[in-house]
Amino acid sequence: MKKIARFIILISGLLISATASAQTTAQNNDPMGGEEWGHSVKHIADGVYVFRWWVYRNIFIVTDEGVIVTDPMNPKASKLLRSEIRKITDKPVKYVVYSHNHHDHISGGNIFKEEGAKFVAHKNVLKQLGDHPNPVTPLPDIIFDDSYELKLGGRTLGLKYFGPNHGDSLVVMRIPEEKILFIVDIVTPRRVAFRTMPDFWPDEWIRSLKEIEKMDFDYVVSGHGPANQPAIDPASVVKEQRGYLEDLMAAVKKAMDGGMHSPDALQKTVKLPKYKHWRSYDKWLPMNIERIWYFYHMGW
Repeated sequence: MKKIARFIILISGLLISATASAQTTAQNNDPMGGEEWGHSVKHIADGVYVFRWWVYRNIFIVTDEGVIVTDPMNPKASKLLRSEIRKITDKPVKYVVYSHNHHDHISGGNIFKEEGAKFVAHKNVLKQLGDHPNPVTPLPDIIFDDSYELKLGGRTLGLKYFGPNHGDSLVVMRIPEEKILFIVDIVTPRRVAFRTMPDFWPDEWIRSLKEIEKMDFDYVVSGHGPANQPAIDPASVVKEQRGYLEDLMAAVKKAMDGGMHSPDALQKTVKLPKYKHWRSYDKWLPMNIERIWYFYHMGW
């Protein structure tokens, strides 16, 4: 009888695990939804939610002891975010985690600071916000160097710094139980790089992605994406992002090695048809090309 009981427990556990995995996987193609210029929330795992405001996204984790919020975005988005959290739980926001120093992602946290939340970020964010303060962006209370594990209510959010890539303070966040990564700016699935790649180092970007690919994860939530894009993607989007950057750099270098040194000529000549279906290909690919020209022509 004991053997039968253990067998039943084992099978039950496997079924529960498989169901939880299937629930996450099933949402890979489920769009965030909502109005294009509005906001929306998507439940992606046990206590884990994706919040979207316009084309910006964050994640928040609800636990029995409180809530962990990432990138508050801006004052308007933060108020909407707090309202959505209140629909789910009456527990307070205990921590707000910054992905990096750029104001378009991390502004608006005062609403949580006033309620007693502690702010967490890479140490370089503290310096950058100190040098370029923003009245609606609280300074971090907890800083770290290479990595940090934030624990609350039995949940863990791992933070990892990969060196300079998009600025020099960006961290990747990992929820170990569901093997979900939250990655801001350096992975935006099915979209070419943002305009002229502001504050990006292309070679360091590729290096970072290679290192991220070695992490233990199955899913990715990106920091950008419109309402019609999935709330969560498979891990393969990291490799796809790296592939685009490598193909872009190789195509520009080949043209320059062949004697074409005018950025205007490069923009008209270099094409990447493999990515023609990606968002903003027609508008932003020429700007991406010019940025890579800067890299090879000026070392910048």
